[in-house]
Amino acid sequence: MKTKEEIPYPSKEVVDSYISEWNELPDYGAQEKSLKKLFHQTYPENKDIDDILTKVCTLNTFYSTHIFKPYDIAKHIERLDIDGRLKEGNPDLVKDIAQVKGRNYYSFASKYCSHHYPELYPIYDSYVEQMLVHFLCKRGKVSSFRDSLKDYRTFCQTITIFREEYDLTGYTLKDIDRYLWLCGKKYFPKKYYKKRTNTN
Repeated sequence: MKTKEEIPYPSKEVVDSYISEWNELPDYGAQEKSLKKLFHQTYPENKDIDDILTKVCTLNTFYSTHIFKPYDIAKHIERLDIDGRLKEGNPDLVKDIAQVKGRNYYSFASKYCSHHYPELYPIYDSYVEQMLVHFLCKRGKVSSFRDSLKDYRTFCQTITIFREEYDLTGYTLKDIDRYLWLCGKKYFPKKYYKKRTNTN
């Protein structure tokens, strides 16, 4: 594994190279295509428990979000009646979806919202978190803020700061997510980076 100092500077050329790399991964591309069809065409709303459960199970399988009782989460989402807030891009909705029976499914909740409205909801992931901490602390924008990224409003604001700081505002949230995820997966593999909290 390369040292932190050797991680390439987030330039447009670097981001483009990672996006090209992601586009060449047939399994990821096929999964994203099927999820887009599922969330936008087949079951765009969240009123029927069967529709919600199908989306929860599929997302859990593709992203390995470690959800062992998908029905509980699907029922929770049904009770929340999320469609209005989801369309508005309400960041507090992620927290509301994430809190289920004493567990925090934070990463899953951000993915669930993002797959409905990718232009409104960036995806939280441990790799993305690690890259944000590395790049923004390195630039002196913040000293230490990993715990604060567990707050979704703060996470969204941090993504905005990152895009502006490195002149990446021309990229979509999906582009930024794919770049940070692939980069984090490469330079901070799981055996070296252990999550401190349960944020499935």
